[in-house]
Amino acid sequence: MAFRTRDDPTRATVSPRAARGHMSFHAGQSAEDQVAAHYTALGHALVHKRWRGSRGEIDLVHADGDGVILVEVKQSRDFETAATHVTAAQARRLFATGEELLGYLPRGSLTDVRFDVALVNGMGDIRIIKNAFADMW
Repeated sequence: MAFRTRDDPTRATVSPRAARGHMSFHAGQSAEDQVAAHYTALGHALVHKRWRGSRGEIDLVHADGDGVILVEVKQSRDFETAATHVTAAQARRLFATGEELLGYLPRGSLTDVRFDVALVNGMGDIRIIKNAFADMW
């Protein structure tokens, strides 16, 4: 990610593209932390953060009684733009990854599960879309 400049070959610089990617990565992590704190404040204990299976990743997994809430976090300058970042292909990957996760839980596929999408705008405000994919199936 660091490149040497012609003017000063000993000075390492970062390309603008790499800098944007670095900032986006940290903004996304911050958004996940904010959303995790929001769900925790609502009484849902954080079970996993960035759970990774062979089919993909789930940003947050929170307990909901005997069930779980699987949360996909999307951060952008406004809620509308953040919402456009959730695609049908991504929803299918989330369902497949959620199915894999359930295989590790004591009740397996009998576990109550809800898929939420948490949108975070540039001001750090959070908007939760509960059961976000209910209309897809």
